[in-house]
Order: sequence, then structure tokens, then C-alpha cells
Amino acid sequence: MKMYKLIAGVLLPVVLLATACTKNFDELNDDPNRPKASTPGVMLGQLQYRIVNTTINEGRFFTHELMQVDAPRSSSSGGGLHRYVINPGAAVWSNFYRYLTDIEDIYKSADSLNEPNYKAIALIYKSWAYSILTDLYGDVPYSEATKGADGNFLPKFDKQSTIYPKLLADLDKANGLLVKKALTYGGDMVYNANASGKDPAGAIVKWQKFANSLKLRLLLRILKRDGEVNVTQQINELLGNAAARPVFTSNDDEAIFKYPGTFPYYNPFYNTRQLEWRDGAYFSKFFMDKLNTDRDPRRSIWATKVPKNGVDTFSGIESGYPTSTEYAVGANSSYPDALKTYQGLGVMMTYAEVEFIKAELALRGFNTGSTAKVHYEKGIAASMAQWGAAMPSDFTTRPGVAYNAGASFEGQLEQIMLQKYIAYFFVDYQSWFEKNRTGYPVLPRGTGIPAENKFPLRVPYPTYLQSLNAQSLKDAVAGMGGDNTNIKVWWNK
Repeated sequence: MKMYKLIAGVLLPVVLLATACTKNFDELNDDPNRPKASTPGVMLGQLQYRIVNTTINEGRFFTHELMQVDAPRSSSSGGGLHRYVINPGAAVWSNFYRYLTDIEDIYKSADSLNEPNYKAIALIYKSWAYSILTDLYGDVPYSEATKGADGNFLPKFDKQSTIYPKLLADLDKANGLLVKKALTYGGDMVYNANASGKDPAGAIVKWQKFANSLKLRLLLRILKRDGEVNVTQQINELLGNAAARPVFTSNDDEAIFKYPGTFPYYNPFYNTRQLEWRDGAYFSKFFMDKLNTDRDPRRSIWATKVPKNGVDTFSGIESGYPTSTEYAVGANSSYPDALKTYQGLGVMMTYAEVEFIKAELALRGFNTGSTAKVHYEKGIAASMAQWGAAMPSDFTTRPGVAYNAGASFEGQLEQIMLQKYIAYFFVDYQSWFEKNRTGYPVLPRGTGIPAENKFPLRVPYPTYLQSLNAQSLKDAVAGMGGDNTNIKVWWNK
């Protein structure tokens, strides 16, 4: 109120003297410290921060529960992700479409300024965001989305089968657009391809590697649809041309937003209350027992110890337990407070994932330049390095970890996917998507999961679309064959 009165008091004499004092008014009110126009650099850093905050939040509070990384301490309502109950729209729909509008603005601004690097980065973010949206819901608005400025507020839903080829094409375009020079307007908080960075040209190469690594992820996901899309051909093109189509080759390449810990770019969990962060959920037995059996050093970074029979240990709880069950506060392992300020939590895609992708591709007969076993072991080592865990020299030879190249195809695939699942810690929904694609890891079914509840295959559309975009929603549901968690998306059919 005081500020309002002050402003009014300042403006009143200006209005009274307007006819005599308007000369040079614009120049006198020009703030030299404020950008005169919104540049792609101004928008980029804010987008990078906000979008990864959303995805790691979903990783922690959605995927971890659904995929038995953790489970709620108590759950008496009969619902819950751990019992395979997903509420309509319980994901990133609203946030992501807002971010996609920002991405479109970055692209248009970069295009008008003839800045190909910003255009490429916008395309990479666009492909990443849309891949998550379509893998969550199936058919989603794409070609007519983010067209509100043009008056289109009722976008149609595009088929996933038509979205995926466009995502792949955009990643190809991004790979070709990137130029090894610093970003003119700065703003890059992922690879620091700014003029002030140590190696802007090298950072641009990392953006190129992210584009191609993401494309490899998406191609593997739709491998079942090979023929409809030339998946095998595109995979071989990526694997066979490292110079023109590089992918991640070390932990230095991975796409991680590293929180500087300065205002306003804090780790988003920084102020999360203990109730939501630690007291409300414990690690599951499935997840923690595996880490305990393997004596996995990532335990001490990811989880707290609790006293059991006088010994501090890592302890998990059942997932999908009956509604009558309630676990005592502080009785089992949960998330340490150190993760609330951890700089490297903003994960989008890691080098470990690329090595596990290559392990599976090698198993399937693709020429990756090495064996499935070597890629598998590199994937484990990369995940350890990502989290700053000292990997024991004998870790990959321990029972339960050692790669069994003599096992059946399914046996080897299960090994790869189990370690990939562990390495997906805090990575949006990827471990869920990959389980739906491969069936692995095999998760135990809790005794409190109703018999009619099947493991979910997708998220139902947000219910508010029934009033906001009813006809397009109706057409999409008809095309999908329904709108429930048992409907398979295109690549999973």
C-alpha cells in the first residue's frame, strides 16, 4: 500500500506537467541495467532450471513410489502409486505445456536473431519434453500445441506414431545446427556454452552429444515398431558415425543441471519439510535389499542408516502393503538431508544410461564397438562416478552383479535392465517407461494391491480437458481405445 501511494504521488505531478515535460521522457526512464528485449539467453537459464525441477520432483514423488524405490510410511486410503493407482493427469501435463511455450519463444527469438545454437538447444529441449509427455499419456497435442498466440486454444491430439518421427527429425536438425562457438547471449546453465565459460566450443559439442544420446534413447524405445519407422537404420547411423553423430562418452558429457546453490537457483528440495522428505517415505525392501546384497557404495549417498538390533544398517519396507500396515517414524532408511542441497540432482540424461543402452543394443546384435558385458560394466562404473561413490575393484565380479554372458537373452537383458533401473535414481519417469518396454525389473507384487489393479501402462488425461478441449480429448480417447492406465501406448503394442 505504501508503494502504491508513493507511485501515485510521483505520477500525479508528471501527469499535470505532461504537456511541458515530455521531451526526452523515454530516455530519462530507460533503465540501463534492464534488457531492452527478451533474448534467448534471458529465457534459456530460467527454462533449464524450472523444467528440471519438475522432472526430478516427479522422479522422487511419482516414479520412485511406483517403481518400488521407496514406499509411503503409511497408506490407509487404499490408493497410492505403490498400489498401482494413478490419478488422471497426475504428472507433468500443465507444467510441460507452459515450458514448451517458452521453448517455442526461445526458438522464434533465436530464429529472428540468426542464432542457430539457441535454435538447436530449443529443439533438444522440445524433443526431450515431448518424448516424456507422449510416453506418459500416448497421443498428445503436438502440431497445434503452443499456438495460443495464433488463436488456437483447442489443439488436436497427434498420434504418438506421428510424433516420434518428428522428435527424431528435430534431434537430427539440432545436431546439424550446432556451431562450435559461444552462445551470443549466454544463459546456458547446463554445459556453460557461454562466452564466460572455460570451453564454449567444447560445451556446444556436449549439446550435440546430448541430442544424439537422446535420439538413441528414443530409437531403442520404439524398436518394436521397426518397419513403421526405420529404427534399425537410424541406430546404425548413430553407432557408425561418431565424428558426425557423437554420443556421451564420459561423465563429463552428461546432461545434468548442477545447482549453484545461489539465489534463485537452489536445489528445489532445499526447503522441503522433514515430513515430506524423510518421515513420509522409506526405501523399499526390493530396492534396498538389492543394494545391501551387492554392498553397493551408492547406499551411503542415497540413504540413511537406522539402528536394527543395536547395529546401524540400511533397511527397507514392503511396497503395496495392506491398508492396516503403518511403519513407525524413523524406523527404516530414507533420503538423507544431503540430497536436498546436492548440486548434481538435476538429472536429464546420464552417461551411464548411454552405456546401458549400448549394452542392450550389443545384446540384440548391433555393432556398438564392444560387448554387452563391457558396456554393462561401464554403465555401472559411470553411475558410481556420477554420484561420487568409490567403486570397489571387485564390484562387477560379485555374485548378483557379475555379468553372465552365458545366460539366455532374457537373462542377460534382465541383468542390464536391473542395473539401469538402479542408475535411473531421480531420473523423471524413465525406469517406468523402460519396465513397460521390457518387463524389467521384475517387481514383487505387494499383498495389499487389489487383485483388479494391474501395473499401470500410462497416465490418464487430466480431467479438466473435458471442459477445456472436449472434442479433441474425445477424439484422442477414441483413438487410444480408452483412457485408463491399462491402455498401451503405440510403441508398447
